[in-house]
Amino acid sequence: MCEWQTTQPAVERYGTDRTRQPRPGKPAEARRAVERAVTERCRATRTPCDADALSDAVLVASELTTNAILHGGGLTDFRVDVEGPDVRLSVSDRSTELPVVREPVDPQGRRRVGGRGWPIVCRLARDVRVSDLPSGGKRITVVVPLT
Repeated sequence: MCEWQTTQPAVERYGTDRTRQPRPGKPAEARRAVERAVTERCRATRTPCDADALSDAVLVASELTTNAILHGGGLTDFRVDVEGPDVRLSVSDRSTELPVVREPVDPQGRRRVGGRGWPIVCRLARDVRVSDLPSGGKRITVVVPLT
């Protein structure tokens, strides 16, 4: 797990102007949702979008949704909110297991496939939170700076 993340019960922190977004079925749909939300905000505020920061946010969304699908029993909710200079991403799944970092090699010294998603999330995001959901499962909420 990220060294600075917290685990706590889930509490909604979304503004009243937030609209319900359809839950993506695949990581590509999550990437498009993030691109759309950020570019719409940039257009509305007439501020340029930082392409590198947007790329980071898209990558984090992709990794979180991929992990939910592969390791979390399936994606149960996805939210993206642009809040000032940041994008807040929340991904929920059916598992209560906390994310873990896997060693890149197994005990026999062979390189493992995968296992790099969570370290990417921890490196690019800040304010990483894992929350237990009342109905079971967990929600991972991260903030990715857009500047």
